[in-house]
Amino acid sequence: MNEIIHQNIKTNGISMHIAEQGTGPLVVLLHGFPELWYSWRHQITFLANHGYHVVAPDLRGYGDSHSPLSPESYTVMHLVADVIGLLDHFGQQQAFVVGHDWGAVVGWHLCLFRPDRVKGFISLSIPYFPRNPEVKPTEFFRQLFGDWLYISQFQEPGRAERSFARYDYLAVMKKFLLITKTDNVIAPPGMEIIDYLETPSWLPPWITEEELQVYADKFQESGFTGAFNYYRAMDLNWELTAPWQGSKIMVPTKILLGDKDIGVEVNGTRQYVEGETLRSFVPNLEVVILDGHHFIQEEKHQQVSQEILSFIHEVSAD
Repeated sequence: MNEIIHQNIKTNGISMHIAEQGTGPLVVLLHGFPELWYSWRHQITFLANHGYHVVAPDLRGYGDSHSPLSPESYTVMHLVADVIGLLDHFGQQQAFVVGHDWGAVVGWHLCLFRPDRVKGFISLSIPYFPRNPEVKPTEFFRQLFGDWLYISQFQEPGRAERSFARYDYLAVMKKFLLITKTDNVIAPPGMEIIDYLETPSWLPPWITEEELQVYADKFQESGFTGAFNYYRAMDLNWELTAPWQGSKIMVPTKILLGDKDIGVEVNGTRQYVEGETLRSFVPNLEVVILDGHHFIQEEKHQQVSQEILSFIHEVSAD
């Protein structure tokens, strides 16, 4: 099997870095916050070895991809168009798509806007949440959690950048990628979220110091503003997606959710993904609950890889 190949492609007016391996049907892997293509390193090689052309980009604002300055350049319209441009670059009408965290948000909206381009979609950690026509996302979060939820703290340009800068990049990576909190990520009043999160003194068996350093080095080059801009565009997303109010997602879909992911129990996420409300919007849905936390594609990479492969086989057989 060939090694992972790196290149930058032009898509939707930006330069996007991609990692790719293998030949066969196209599988696109979309990372979340605060990650890179590298978070899919296990799945890339696994799926390539099973006969697929696997492509994992650095999403806009991350790693070696272009990072526009304005939050207005990070709407789901932009992000979905980036993926469409990636498919067009490879001359593929359709692909299997896998998304984690913000990558899952992009994947859900890809299925919503352009179902003709998606053979099947797997969402890790983030189920589909229909648009609430009554309230903007940031207002909703502030009503529930005040100003201390991480999403709220990321809204003001420069605020999170200044607080993150008090730590070295490796410490920031450890605070987020090794998180084991199961309740919501909310700082006590008067405290910044990065100060509230603990820096673990030991590493779990699924990641090494060297692997964490890969993330740290890239974020030291790029900074975090591009990543924060996803959160700063949430209200604009709400405005732009109004025409899809009440729309269903008909693409074959699978959700992989760690039973100890953030908010799974306290927010009722598990009940939601296993109940009928979600299926009224995503009727062609399979749900698998795994033993794990938020960064499940790394922590339980063998299980996740197998779940992705089995789903691809099921959809391909239909």
